Amino acid sequence: MNDARVTVRAAADGDADRLASLLTDEGYPAGGTDLTARLARFGAIGAHVLVAEAAGDVVGFVAMLVLPRFESADTFARIVTLVVDAGERERGIGRLLMAAAEKTAAKEGASFLEVTAGHHRPDARRLFESMGYDASVATYLRKRP
Repeated sequence: MNDARVTVRAAADGDADRLASLLTDEGYPAGGTDLTARLARFGAIGAHVLVAEAAGDVVGFVAMLVLPRFESADTFARIVTLVVDAGERERGIGRLLMAAAEKTAAKEGASFLEVTAGHHRPDARRLFESMGYDASVATYLRKRP
């Protein structure tokens, strides 16, 4: 990263190829066209995709939904993706992206944020817990329809 200042901004269509590359590197193969469509889909529902940029290069991103709750009248935010370039990790970029997502969720009036950290991603779980996310409040279960 060359000690370049990292800034966070809303993702743009021009970021699609880089976002696809970051996802592919994490084991989720995608192309630029796929990500252009996903950015449009997220934009259509008022969701947020934020990118971290250093020296003109996207080095990570976070994607977040703000959803209504059924059991009460408030909303919550759900981080659905957080990816930082493998060569840029341990430099605070994930923390910066999460802080930006938290700020966005607060602006949207969300009562809380939730995020999933897979068992195969212990570093992500440590990051979330270090930022105050409580792993004891829920159990995540999954089943294919």
